[in-house]
Amino acid sequence: EVQLQASGGGSVRTGGSLRLSCLASGFTFDDHSIGWFRQAPGMERELVSCISSSDGRTSYSDSVRGRFTISSDNAKKTVYLQMNILKPEDTAVYYCAAAYRGLALSSDVNYRYWGQGTQVTVSS
Repeated sequence: EVQLQASGGGSVRTGGSLRLSCLASGFTFDDHSIGWFRQAPGMERELVSCISSSDGRTSYSDSVRGRFTISSDNAKKTVYLQMNILKPEDTAVYYCAAAYRGLALSSDVNYRYWGQGTQVTVSS
């Protein structure tokens, strides 16, 4: 069974930090790139960051660049999203998703597997 288990969400104050984890199982992890998305109430889903399985390159949205860091531990089949200097506008449900390598990571239609999401709430 394919699973992407996102965890690590919670409630923090502005300026705080959280580390999200995405544990993958049921598919060939090394053949897939991982993206972190978020969706706030009434807003469209947004790609926050992604990491390529082929070369390890990372990408960030303008809204989080410099504050968030994505990393991957292939041995543990886990991708992390370290979130620092959190702001109230970061409040959302965060999802991890997997796309087969070689596909454009900027398009969410290329992500074939999705996790259940973890809530991040940042209060001022």
